Amino acid sequence: MIFVTLGTQDKPFKRLIKAVERQIDLGNITEEVIVQSGCTDYKSDKMKIINYMNGEEFNKYLKEASVIITHAGVGTIIKSLEENKKVIAAARKMVYGEHVNNHQQQILDNFSIKGYILPLRSFRKLNEVLDKVESFKPEKFESNNEAFCNSLEKEIEAILS
Repeated sequence: MIFVTLGTQDKPFKRLIKAVERQIDLGNITEEVIVQSGCTDYKSDKMKIINYMNGEEFNKYLKEASVIITHAGVGTIIKSLEENKKVIAAARKMVYGEHVNNHQQQILDNFSIKGYILPLRSFRKLNEVLDKVESFKPEKFESNNEAFCNSLEKEIEAILS
């Protein structure tokens, strides 16, 4: 099963869901596809589309999926990597009204440069990225949260003392 998650932004991300459906139509995706679409209103008889999921349902699909196709949101990417999933991510773009700015492009670039995810830079080339996912071996993601929090705590102590 492929799990497609578009996040919960208040702006639609139809470019990604249309690209996935096109690959189903072309026969390049034959697995079941579950979509968490958020506010992206989209109808399809080829995919199971659920607008919003509770955390338990989201985690269930995430764990069961062979591949995660997602918007370039940090939370979804990190959660997927923590579950040792192969991730294909695409950036929401301001020019298409998908986000308020283009910060997801920076997220996409940073995670893909480090070898954690496969970037989807052109929606017309999703088939090529899907071909790569089978042999893709993502780098092991290690969170920097603990080191960051320790450093921040030291800075605060220095300021207060």
